[in-house]
Amino acid sequence: MDLTELITIDPSVRGGKPCIRGTRITVYDILEDMAGGMSDVEILSDFPSLTEEHLRAVLLFAAQRERRLAASPPHEIAA
Repeated sequence: MDLTELITIDPSVRGGKPCIRGTRITVYDILEDMAGGMSDVEILSDFPSLTEEHLRAVLLFAAQRERRLAASPPHEIAA
């Protein structure tokens, strides 16, 4: 899956947050809905411009970002 076809980062859209291409829907918006327990059907109903492929792209984007963070030097987490 080529994420650049589905997710873009544009400083002029939503402050440069990763968004679904052609929309103002952020990766974070979708991840937050998923974490809140919404089903794919519910999310797709709320965002009719999205497809199941977009939802998979969001998960892959988050997984790749997590992998990059895990590979970076360790840092302290503020308590």
